[in-house]
Amino acid sequence: MSSEISPEAPALARFWRVQGQRISGIAWFVVFGLSLVGLAIITNQVFNLQVLGFRPISTGYYYIVLGLFLPVAFLCTPARPADRASVRWYDWILAAGAFGTCLYFANHTNEILYSGWEFEAPLPVIGLATLLVLFSLEAVRRCAGFPLFVICAVFAVFPLFAGSMPGFLWGVQMSFSETMLSHSLGVESIIGIPIRVIADLLIGFIVFGVALTVSGGGVFFMDFASALMGHSRGGPAKVAILSSGFFGSLSGSVISNVISTGSMTIPTMKRCGYPASYAAAVEACASTGGALMPPVMGSVAFVMASFMNVPYADIMVAATVPALLFYLVLLIQTDFYAARNGLKGLPKDQLPKLWLVLRSGWIYLLSLAALVWLLLATNAEAKAPFYITVLLVIAAMIRERKSGILTPVVGVIMEAGATIGMLVGVLAGVGMVVGALAITGVGNAFSRELVQYAGGNPYLLLLFGALTSFILGMGMTVSACYIFLAVVLAPALVDAGFSQMASHLFILYWAMLSYITPPVAMAAVAAASIAQAPAMKTGLTAMRLGAILFVLPFLFVLNPSLILEGDVPHIMLAVSTAILSILMLAAASERWIYLLARRAKGWEAAVLLVGGLCLLIPERITDLLGLVALAIVMGAGYVTRPRAALSKEATE
Repeated sequence: MSSEISPEAPALARFWRVQGQRISGIAWFVVFGLSLVGLAIITNQVFNLQVLGFRPISTGYYYIVLGLFLPVAFLCTPARPADRASVRWYDWILAAGAFGTCLYFANHTNEILYSGWEFEAPLPVIGLATLLVLFSLEAVRRCAGFPLFVICAVFAVFPLFAGSMPGFLWGVQMSFSETMLSHSLGVESIIGIPIRVIADLLIGFIVFGVALTVSGGGVFFMDFASALMGHSRGGPAKVAILSSGFFGSLSGSVISNVISTGSMTIPTMKRCGYPASYAAAVEACASTGGALMPPVMGSVAFVMASFMNVPYADIMVAATVPALLFYLVLLIQTDFYAARNGLKGLPKDQLPKLWLVLRSGWIYLLSLAALVWLLLATNAEAKAPFYITVLLVIAAMIRERKSGILTPVVGVIMEAGATIGMLVGVLAGVGMVVGALAITGVGNAFSRELVQYAGGNPYLLLLFGALTSFILGMGMTVSACYIFLAVVLAPALVDAGFSQMASHLFILYWAMLSYITPPVAMAAVAAASIAQAPAMKTGLTAMRLGAILFVLPFLFVLNPSLILEGDVPHIMLAVSTAILSILMLAAASERWIYLLARRAKGWEAAVLLVGGLCLLIPERITDLLGLVALAIVMGAGYVTRPRAALSKEATE
C-alpha cells in the first residue's frame, strides 16, 4: 500500500492510512459490522424508532453499546507497539470476551435491577463482573496509555482498602465481590455518567465530525483560513491558529488536531522564516484550544452538561467568549512576534481565492450554522447532529460519484466506529474512578477537606484547583481529568461562592493546559516531532507563547460576565476590558507596541504588564489603574516619537 495518499483520495483510503495494515481481512469486516450495528442501534434508541419492536431499557442499552464498541477498541488498538501491523490471537479473545460478557448483562437487566445483583449475585455473575472490570482496564491501557491505566486500576481496587485509609481518604470498605459487582452492575461506575453521555448524546456529534472530515470539510477549513489570513503579517501562523480552531471545535482531540493540521501548517511556517520550535509551539497551543471551542468542543463538554444537569447549548454559549479570547490571545501574540521579527505572509498567488473557497465549500459553513441553530433553538441536542450528518453524507456521495458513491458512507462508518471504540475504551475505565469515589463516599469528603485547607479563602482554593487540575492533566486525558475533578473539586468551588458554570469551565481549562506545559506537554511533543524540533524546547516555547492563557481561567471564574452570565452592559464591559487586557499583556510579553509600531522599552513592558493584570480584576478602581497605565505608555510614546516617523504616519 502506498504511504502517500492525497487529500482528494477516497475516505476509505484515508481510514486505511490511519489504521495502517492492522485492520485488514476479516478484522476489517468485523469492525465494520460492529460499527454499523452499533450506529443503527444508537439511532434507533435516540429517535425511539422501535424497529421490529426493539428498544431496550437504558441499562441494557448501555451494555449493548459497551459490547459492540469495546471489541472495536481491542481490534483497532494494539496491545503493544510490535502488534501495530496485525490483529493477534489475544485481541480476538479479548474482543469476543467483552462482546459476550456485555451482551450477557444486557440480556439479564431485569435480574440486575429487580434481583439486586449489584449487591449480591451468583458466583458466575461475579466472575463475569470481574472480567468486565479487567476488560475495561485493558481497554483504557490501550487507548489512553499506561499512566491513566494505573490511576484507573488503583481506583478500581480502592473500595477494598477504603476503611484503612487515613484522613479524608477514609471511606466505606467493601469485599471483593461487592466491589466487582458495584463496578460492573452499578449505575455509577463502568456504565455511569461517562458511558451514558457517549451512548445518549455524544455519538451523534462524533458521527457529524467524521462526516464533515470525510466529505472534505477539513480541507475546506484549511483553505478558508488560508484565504482569510494567509497574506497578512505572520500569515502562516495565523492560518495554523484558525484552522486548528475550526478542526478542534469539531474533533475535540488535541493530538489528532496537531497531527491533522500540523502536518500542513508547521512546514509552511518554517518556510516563511519561523523557527521550528516556535512553529511547533503555535500549532500545539492552537490545537489545545479545540477542547474549549464551540460548537462541538469534544467529549468533555457533553460530560460537563450531564454532571451539571443542564442542556448542552448552555455549555456551548458559556464557553464561547473564553474560547474566542483563547484564540485572540494566540493571534495577537503571533502578530506581534511577526512584527518584531519582520516576518511576512504568503504571496497571494500561492493562496486560494476566498470566493472560490466559499463557492466550493459553502455546504460546510451551512452545516455548522444549521447545527448551532438546532442546538440553540430546539430541544433536540441528541438528534440535531444526525440531521446535519445526512446532509453532509449526501454532499460527499455527490462529490465521490466517480470513484464510488458508497465510499464516503463506508468511511464515515469505519472512522466513527474507531473513534467511538477508543472513547468507550477510555471512559469505561475512567468510570471506575468516579464509581469508587461515589460508592465509598470519599468524593464528598475530599471536597470538604479542600475547602477546609483553603481556610475559607476563595482565591487560595482557586490556586489549589488550578494546581490539582494541572497535575492530574499530565497523566489523564482532558475528559478523564475533568470527570475526576467534577466530583471532588467543583463542589468545593461552588461552596466557596463561585458560579457553577464558571467552576466547571475552570477545571476543564486547566486540565487542557497540561497539553502545552512541560514536563509532559503531549501536544508540544507531537508538534515537535512534525517540526523536527527539540521536544522540551517546544514545550517551553509553547508555555511562553501561551503565558496569557494561564491567566484566562481566573479571569472568567472571577468575572462570570465573561461566560455571558449577567446583564448586557456588564457583559460588554467585561469583554471590552478583557480584550484590552489581552492586548496589553501580549505587548508586554512580545515587547512590541502595536499602535506605536515599535519595540517596547523595558519600563514600557513593565507598565503594560501591571496595567494588563489590573484590568483582569473586575473592579472599577483596577480598571482605572489599567487605563492609566495604558495612557502613560501611549502618551510617552507619542511625545518621544521622532518627528520623521510622525510625518510618515500622517502621509500614510
